[in-house]
Amino acid sequence: MRLGVLDVGSNTVHLLAVDAHRGARPLPAHSYKAELRLAELLDEDGAIGPDGVDRLVSTITDALQAAEDKGCEDVLPFATSAVREATNAEQVLGRVKSETGVDLEVLTGEEEARLTFLAARRWFGWSAGKLLVLDIGGGSLEIAYGIDEEPDAAVSLPLGAGRLTAGWLPGDPPDPVDVKALRRHVRARIARSVGEFSRFGSPDHVVATSKTFRQLARLAGAARSAEGLYVQRELSRTSLEEWVPKLATMSALQRAALPGVSDGRSSQLLAGALVAEGAMDLFGVESVEICPWALREGIILRRLDQLPTT
Repeated sequence: MRLGVLDVGSNTVHLLAVDAHRGARPLPAHSYKAELRLAELLDEDGAIGPDGVDRLVSTITDALQAAEDKGCEDVLPFATSAVREATNAEQVLGRVKSETGVDLEVLTGEEEARLTFLAARRWFGWSAGKLLVLDIGGGSLEIAYGIDEEPDAAVSLPLGAGRLTAGWLPGDPPDPVDVKALRRHVRARIARSVGEFSRFGSPDHVVATSKTFRQLARLAGAARSAEGLYVQRELSRTSLEEWVPKLATMSALQRAALPGVSDGRSSQLLAGALVAEGAMDLFGVESVEICPWALREGIILRRLDQLPTT
């Protein structure tokens, strides 16, 4: 069957159409993506403004048309932190439902972490042992740890690259004082959660997902995405520590000229790098392996697991 996953994230609205059936690897068939940066469109009261809601409704309408054009039998729609934390979330969800017919499932932060962990576990398999999974989104940082398909611990922290850029780094290039303050904030926030994971012992394998980690790994010399999913890609803490001070002196335009960095995410890359560096340092991680599967694949796998056996 062909399934569509409609991901209303803090940075983008992304429809991923896949050919899938229970017990098989989902095969990507089509991708539709639009950058809205909802995390940066919140007003002073934490609400998504009228323009943001208009753009969201229009983008979802276009994504649904793409799903129909590509023959999706079902669309699994969900939203993450930007919608979840908006003070007018109920009104936004109501308007989306009334104008598009889409009933967005708003995931909790812990659900995001658990579903991302499921995707990573399926990708790497049981031989990976105890997994620690890190995911940096536009609005939040998810951390999960475990040996099974359900993690033993999972948390979501308000440390997304888009959120932090909008709230802490107004300059372009950023003021060094702001960078230092953000670094201190990020590390203090992550440190509160380290103890929740350390009691389970050291992981056998540390995995990172998300575009932020992929871009940072590419800067550090990892293979281009064009070389395929099955090329092993890693990011070392040493490389990251070398890149953070360089990124801190660059404008968004200069970062966009770096290998693997997109125009739409270049402004957020420094904040994402500070989160990645802080997480790896505080969890004592020397290197992470980049996982090509993340939350969207976790949503698909959960849906397939719920299908009746034949």
